[in-house]
Amino acid sequence: MRFLKKIMSQDKERFTVPRSAQQMIPIDRIWPDGIFQIGSKFSKSWKITDINYAVASEENQVDMFMGYSALLNSLDASASAKITICNRRLNIADFRSSILIPDKQDGLNRFRKEYNDMLLAKAVSSNNNMVKDKYITITVSRKTVEDSRVFFSRVGSELQHHLARISSSLIELDAAERLRILHDYFRVGEEVFYQFNYRDTMRRGHSFKDYVCPDSFEVNKDHIVIGNRYSRSIFLREYGTYIKDDMITEMSELAQNLVLSIDILPVPTDEAVKLVQNKLLGVETNITNWQRKQNENSNFSAVVPFQHEQARNEAKEFLDDLTSRDQRMFMVTVTLTHSAETKEQLDNDTESLLSVARTRFCQFGVLNWQQREGMNTSLPYGLNSIYAKRTMTTESTAVL
Repeated sequence: MRFLKKIMSQDKERFTVPRSAQQMIPIDRIWPDGIFQIGSKFSKSWKITDINYAVASEENQVDMFMGYSALLNSLDASASAKITICNRRLNIADFRSSILIPDKQDGLNRFRKEYNDMLLAKAVSSNNNMVKDKYITITVSRKTVEDSRVFFSRVGSELQHHLARISSSLIELDAAERLRILHDYFRVGEEVFYQFNYRDTMRRGHSFKDYVCPDSFEVNKDHIVIGNRYSRSIFLREYGTYIKDDMITEMSELAQNLVLSIDILPVPTDEAVKLVQNKLLGVETNITNWQRKQNENSNFSAVVPFQHEQARNEAKEFLDDLTSRDQRMFMVTVTLTHSAETKEQLDNDTESLLSVARTRFCQFGVLNWQQREGMNTSLPYGLNSIYAKRTMTTESTAVL
């Protein structure tokens, strides 16, 4: 597709060997309002508030599913979207300031203390100290940051409108909040020490990467050593013919720091229809050639082989989805990066994740010699450096 070739040419950047930990972070420039420049593209992130999908009735789940499908259909074909789930340990300092009840001079502080102690005990017990944050990152290629700022303003309003239909909302992230996501992943255990002031950083002549990057990176074939922790990136290689809506939930239940991203690249409808029509034409040609060969052998009662018939039915169904059922075509990539304190724990966690995918008739694979690219794709930079795109419709993408 011309569209895909254009996107790949925009993503293609000259490779340079990183000489420092800062150079492992692909961000070139940041603005206070949260816009990042990566190569020739600009990206911006929003936080998505959670919804009660799992405990909702089946009728309400269908309504939420249709509302989310409408959100996917509204994505601009000139930009790519990344849905990210960040699984991180609870920051007790933030928890105290945002959830706990502050003391007052009214003689009731002993009741507040009892209630706050109960909340703290619940927060640090079992897996309750793991917090899941959900983000959406939009990446677009524009000539200037002003053009991208106008585009992000329009896209943010559209996303807010569609999320309101499923009882969710968007929270715009500024530069400090976006950098904090990276800091909390790269510097596990140092979350309370994060501090970033845009003006102070410029005045001192420091790089913003100094505040988020770890002490060191060591890139290996199938993992990266980030400081004193081990990290591994995997990607969804094979999709099942039927994917349940709880696969991503089960994979994000791992009680370790992980980042799971779903990269969504909308395909213009006219190119998508033309692609499927050409695919259907090729299948019909193969069937015609097969029947002609059978007739030449005087085998006039031969039945069309199953694989040919199945390919024809799938192509017809896909074309019907695009032309009659208000579906769009997306190029989807699913990546997951998780970390652990030891290599043994990392291997065990990887096996657990692969096992969850296998029970859903899907197959994840380790990104050998592409760990850096996989990590950059998983984290909410706005990059997609893994060429493992899968063609999916709106409904199939919404199920993820």
